Amino acid sequence: MLSRLKGISLGNQILIGMVLGMIVGLILNFYVTDTFIKDIVLMNNVFYLGGNLFIKLMKMLVVPLVFFSIVVGVASISDVRTIGSIGGTTILIYLITTAIAVTIALEIGIIIQPGVGLNMGGITETANLTVNQTMTDTILNIIPDNPFSSLANGDMLPVIIFGLLIGIILAKLKEKAETFNKIFTEGNRIMMEMTSIVMKFAPIGVFCLMAKTFGSLGFDGIIPLTKYIICVLIGLAIQAFIVYPSLLVIFTRLNPIKFFKRFISVMFFAFSSSTSNATIPLNLDKLSEMGVSRDVSSFTIPLGATINMDGTAIMQGVAVMFAAQAYGIDLGTSALLTVIFTAVMASVGTAGVPSVGLVTLTMVFNSVGLPVQAIGIIFGIDHVLDMVRTAVNVTGDAICTIIVSFRNKAMDLDVFNGKKPPKEEEHIM
Repeated sequence: MLSRLKGISLGNQILIGMVLGMIVGLILNFYVTDTFIKDIVLMNNVFYLGGNLFIKLMKMLVVPLVFFSIVVGVASISDVRTIGSIGGTTILIYLITTAIAVTIALEIGIIIQPGVGLNMGGITETANLTVNQTMTDTILNIIPDNPFSSLANGDMLPVIIFGLLIGIILAKLKEKAETFNKIFTEGNRIMMEMTSIVMKFAPIGVFCLMAKTFGSLGFDGIIPLTKYIICVLIGLAIQAFIVYPSLLVIFTRLNPIKFFKRFISVMFFAFSSSTSNATIPLNLDKLSEMGVSRDVSSFTIPLGATINMDGTAIMQGVAVMFAAQAYGIDLGTSALLTVIFTAVMASVGTAGVPSVGLVTLTMVFNSVGLPVQAIGIIFGIDHVLDMVRTAVNVTGDAICTIIVSFRNKAMDLDVFNGKKPPKEEEHIM
């Protein structure tokens, strides 16, 4: 039995935990009348302990994981200044598309209101509900008075800014700070491994959280979850089939239909594998078939797999609105701007670990004082959505690469338009 469980992927284990948790919760809600067994033993002790232990483990990861990954990511990305306009243009486009993605997600969440009806406020204690500040306060709070205090208290925006500054300085000093750079690199590797270990407890944590939620809410929790899934899928579809094609037309005047006809196989591979990194070779080859220079794509595609997380940003934006509505929290304009900024910064250097987007979602929640308990519910349905997100992520990498290649005259338009075959040295797979 245990050997069979080990053969199931983590994502499927989490999905199984979610379904079992829902079933157990519904059974407790409708068929168990003994309050001692239901409430005292299970709901307020077993499920509460299991769910909140997992939440605390995730919260434990967030500050060091984000801090190390931001420093290491920026330190390596800053080196692209030597590449000139290609590096600067690539990073700018990636960050802009991520900002667009999370903005779209917030708007969808405001319109569809996926969290309305869940009424989580009475189930768990909420976090700090002061989520609306003046714009002046928001800007001032980004700069840490004491960075070590911010690290200790989990104030994520100051932590991000401090990490960005260290990363920039490390890139500038290069070999003069080689030892310090190695410390951050090793620290980042340790945190990635720790994240992988904590994630092994996710199926149990999700089971407990779902059982407690549906044991209290019953079927009332199913409709909001369905609306959450719909919101994320709508956001991903808008990003993939409206935003990206529009950018392609605006900056290159190329035909998006021709792009999708040739790129669809890469999207399906990304969907099935759920990993941007594994799709890099296929993505590079397909772009070569479309006339993109390897000199550009060999830089922009691996970089995009690291920092261009538009699909994850959409999930995080919808999740913020879902949690805010479920807990009855009204997010003001400055809070929404904080979410956009934090989600964009969270995309830098956080790739490489399954479901790491959900770990950094804790950071986004903390930045505006949202209760992180809602993430446990989202965990259960994230595996399926993650497959679609990956397809959107690699599509964004490819579109941005074409734009950068076109603007730097490193693209053969005749090859893209099918007027001539790609060069032999470019078509290597």
